[in-house]
Amino acid sequence: MKNIKIFNCLFLFVLYGLVSTKANFNVLKVDDRRELFVDNHLIEKLEGFARQSLNNPIPREIVFVSDKPWEGNGLNYVTVIKDSKNSYKMYYRGADYDRGVKSLHDQFYCLAVSKDGIKWRRPDLGLVEFKGSKANNIILTEKDPVLGYICHNFSPFIDLNPEASISEKYKAIGGGPLFPLVSADGILWKKATKKPIISQGAFDSQNLAFWDSVRREYRAYHREFRNGRDIMTETSPSFTDSWKKPVFLEYTPERGGELYTNQITPYFRAPHIFVGFPTRYEDRGLTPSTRHLPQWEYRQQRSKVSIREGTAVTEGLFMSSRDGNNFTVFQEAFIRPGLRAKDSWFYGDNYQNNGLVETKSSLAEDAPSELSMYLTEATLQNGKPAKLRRYSIRMDGFVSITAPMKGGKLTTKLIQFSGHKLSINYSSSARGGIRVGILGADGNYISGYEIENCPWIYGDSLNRIVEWTRSDGLSYKVSSLSDQGIKLVFELKDADLFSFKFIK
Repeated sequence: MKNIKIFNCLFLFVLYGLVSTKANFNVLKVDDRRELFVDNHLIEKLEGFARQSLNNPIPREIVFVSDKPWEGNGLNYVTVIKDSKNSYKMYYRGADYDRGVKSLHDQFYCLAVSKDGIKWRRPDLGLVEFKGSKANNIILTEKDPVLGYICHNFSPFIDLNPEASISEKYKAIGGGPLFPLVSADGILWKKATKKPIISQGAFDSQNLAFWDSVRREYRAYHREFRNGRDIMTETSPSFTDSWKKPVFLEYTPERGGELYTNQITPYFRAPHIFVGFPTRYEDRGLTPSTRHLPQWEYRQQRSKVSIREGTAVTEGLFMSSRDGNNFTVFQEAFIRPGLRAKDSWFYGDNYQNNGLVETKSSLAEDAPSELSMYLTEATLQNGKPAKLRRYSIRMDGFVSITAPMKGGKLTTKLIQFSGHKLSINYSSSARGGIRVGILGADGNYISGYEIENCPWIYGDSLNRIVEWTRSDGLSYKVSSLSDQGIKLVFELKDADLFSFKFIK
């Protein structure tokens, strides 16, 4: 009997160990990272009227008109870089077309600069001659005798690799196949190798690369065809060689249509998350609705050159990934073609720039900074210059957990964090708000962190510290819970929750 009891005790001990190990294995370590709700990675359940909501950027001012003789209606494949606190660079393609197809002059890549990301100017670089003059902002031409045909899809970035040479601070890919380029100042460029680094793909698009600081590798994304326009990716420990074989991205729930440009980048406030802003290419053919889109007569003219020029439409999407290969894609448009009477709903519009930059708020001097993105308008309109419109969205604002006044709850999966206090990025109405509770691994509220003990949080802030009522007053301290698995419970009423972060 004694041996049986010992055996039972050992059995229970081993069983508990296995269960405990399994439980720890399922804990998601968020540490002190900023976490967004762009996917279901952290969401265990949504209750009541709570739901995940894709948020649309706000259209702002026209910031650039491509009206110089070396530019035209073919403005596209734009990259915007913030290279210091008050310095922005914009790289864009200067081109002009007849009915969207026949080129009226050589393609060029040009540079514009800005101190705020809103007011742009063209520096007089004096590098490339156009019609007898070098008084322009051209940095690359399609007939470059050294670089070759690079400028159609030139896509630069600042190399954040701490081991990168100062003389190669700027890097880029371009051409077809894709060649690596380097520069010290982002103006004068040279090929880094004589051979291309990526050869498999359909490169007539904006293909891009960057340094992934979390996984410590270079990553590239480029276009290829798989049941229509699609995206491939590859990685390398070195920008100039050793690139792995490219693979197609995988999508949840599905791709959401044909994807042209991809505009994928690590989100700088949460670099473990990739965010992408692909251009959806949608050609539904000649339907009764096509005749009711803007400029039916001009659509017919473009269709005579190429049918899709008159029937296809492009718009912006949003997607995200935590590994660079598997993406969650919102099927609804992130940026719709919009309500305009002319020069809209055409193939070539709504192409978002490569690069997500921080700019000052357009609301007030004391308002927090926002994210800016730049999209093409009025492209490929005969005799008219194309334009860039700035769009803005709040920090972390791509997707939120939202609930109406009827209320709803979000419960996270089991997480483990590092930090002393919990900060949330949220917005509410004057009557609505958010409360937060903390559950233990057993699913019960931890004493002192019951949701009823959290006073309603209302307002609008990128960084609001959560507090709980204690017998001796309000407390925000959560450090005693950092060594165990916990679940966060957010109750919302007429409010949006964009992100959270534990602060050390």
